[in-house]
Amino acid sequence: MYQSRIAGLGMYVPENVVTNEDLTKVMETSHDWIVERTGIHERRHIEKGDGNTTAIMGVKAAKTAIERAEINKDDIDLILFATLSPDYYFPGSGVLVQEALEIENCPAMDIRNQCSGFIYALSTADQFIKTGMYNNILVIGSENHSGGLEMSTRGRGVSVIFGDGAGAAILIRSDDSSRGILSTHLHAQGEFAEELSLIGPSTNRWVPEIIAANDPEDTSYYPYMNGQLVFKNAVVRFSEVIMEGLKQNELTQDQIDLLVPHQANLRISQFIQKKFGLTDDQVYNNIQRYGNTTAGSIPIALTEAWQEGKVQPGDLVVLAAFGSGFTWGSAIIRW
Repeated sequence: MYQSRIAGLGMYVPENVVTNEDLTKVMETSHDWIVERTGIHERRHIEKGDGNTTAIMGVKAAKTAIERAEINKDDIDLILFATLSPDYYFPGSGVLVQEALEIENCPAMDIRNQCSGFIYALSTADQFIKTGMYNNILVIGSENHSGGLEMSTRGRGVSVIFGDGAGAAILIRSDDSSRGILSTHLHAQGEFAEELSLIGPSTNRWVPEIIAANDPEDTSYYPYMNGQLVFKNAVVRFSEVIMEGLKQNELTQDQIDLLVPHQANLRISQFIQKKFGLTDDQVYNNIQRYGNTTAGSIPIALTEAWQEGKVQPGDLVVLAAFGSGFTWGSAIIRW
């Protein structure tokens, strides 16, 4: 089989910075309260009139990744777009990216696995390349959370966490078996589907029904999170799926050069770091600056880590995510 490797990375975040102090003006909270629970100091939100959407941010990140991969946009065989906040209910944002990049004809697929979306998309791309079906795949993770958050005291448990942004990667076919994605590992546990969810609007509870109800106490159209349950499951699943990947490749945790976890909560990342005995230089976190950008968080963090010289040829890079579904996954990469 062929090998797939990441040939280019890119990211984009809106210019509008929303600090913890800014949030105190619209809800009962404080900088210390937010930092203690999440580690977040600020995040980026799309600003009305700035021209950004979920797809447009993905396009901006993709253009950088394409340039760094030194390929032409028309060389792209497939677009995989991971998001929980598509521009429209349908069609998916992948086709909007195809149009914006002016790629005449290539398949585009949306991946709806929320916080694990980029790992799921990366794994899908890896399989397509390894089987020889495609040569160059654009993988995007992008989110516009700010358009659907409840910016009030009632919604602060969720709304202080999430930010907007996008990251992208170009995966290419390679004959070098010593480099690239060694393996990916995906899991789901649907019994907890509603513990981190947005229930309405949906085909079970469509928009006219919500409007007709006109119920100010109805929070079904805002994200819901059972924070304690999510945290307890996340720290277990992160550890399990990282070890699963290492064992399959006959590697040990002391061989990890860089761990890039999904930026869900700084406390979760620190727990995993301590459990695996990793130093601060071996774990990349940027949730402090961007909040949780869900499907965008891993490609944004990986791009920044690469830009800062923290990813070098030959390094063992581990990506891991856990989120809504519950879904979780990991990718083991030899850079």
